[in-house]
Amino acid sequence: MTPLDDATQLEDLLQRDWPVPHAPAIEAARARQAQLTKPPGSLGRLEDLAAFMAGWQATDRPAITRAQALVFAGNHGICAQGVNPFPQEVTALMVANFEAGGAAINQLARAAGADLTVVALDLDRPTADFTRGPAMSEAECLDALRRGAAAVDPDADVLVLGEMGIGNSTVSAALAHAVCGGTAEDWVGRGTGSDAEGRARKARVVADGVARHGHLPPLGLLAALGGREQAALCGAVLSARAARIPVILDGYICTAAVAPLHGADPALLEHCLIGHASAEPGHARLCAAMDKSPLLDLGMALGEGTGAALALGVLRGALDCHNGMATFAEAGIG
Repeated sequence: MTPLDDATQLEDLLQRDWPVPHAPAIEAARARQAQLTKPPGSLGRLEDLAAFMAGWQATDRPAITRAQALVFAGNHGICAQGVNPFPQEVTALMVANFEAGGAAINQLARAAGADLTVVALDLDRPTADFTRGPAMSEAECLDALRRGAAAVDPDADVLVLGEMGIGNSTVSAALAHAVCGGTAEDWVGRGTGSDAEGRARKARVVADGVARHGHLPPLGLLAALGGREQAALCGAVLSARAARIPVILDGYICTAAVAPLHGADPALLEHCLIGHASAEPGHARLCAAMDKSPLLDLGMALGEGTGAALALGVLRGALDCHNGMATFAEAGIG
């Protein structure tokens, strides 16, 4: 049973008693870190990652046996406003490339030891243009949330999330702007190859959409401004939370997708890490608003879950050090 059954409504999501980190396991993991053959704190964020995983797995020796990677794909009615230089048919072509194993995420998921699944969400039926009305009805949004939740393997030890969708950098800017404020220009970047004129057009479209829908509560913004892949990402994040599965979000698109969850209750994202700092300029602002620091900064802006897959390698390294290093007593030191 996922946390999104057929009777669930958007407002119901805020009434759940979601699992929280296991404090004794965190304390025990930190105590182990203090005994390992290294100066205190010398592994930096690797030590924090080990304690983070301990809290969600409720053990002082957390491990990753099964890593799942999910990429959700959707198409967007906002493309009617000319916000992307590529046609929406590219989304389906890229999904086919994922399924054939030819994309960057295929290589990086394999290298990181993650099982990859691609979920295409009604690509022949784009969402509506959010400058003219809601992108999705509540029923459509809930359907995508449920499909995202259902895709999560409850036996996974960690979940890597990515996306694909022509036009979704505009959707991301709109969600970030609506949830976090500022101006539309603060959140708009190049996306998939837009020039200066294209960025200005995107900013106007984002401002129009937020002017129309920005009064809505955070989860209402997900339906009004988001796309099916954004809703599916939120569903996957909530399903993972119900199963105590830590999540690694990819860059700007994934982080913006879950911004409505943060806006509704920041605690909903306690189990989420941000894999990398996207080159999209709005991402740094969004990470700061969420008080989350990406694990990597490699100048990437591809999407697909590529940065999150690379970050999985860092997380594995943190746990290998935590579990495999000798203590001072075991090494006969001190």
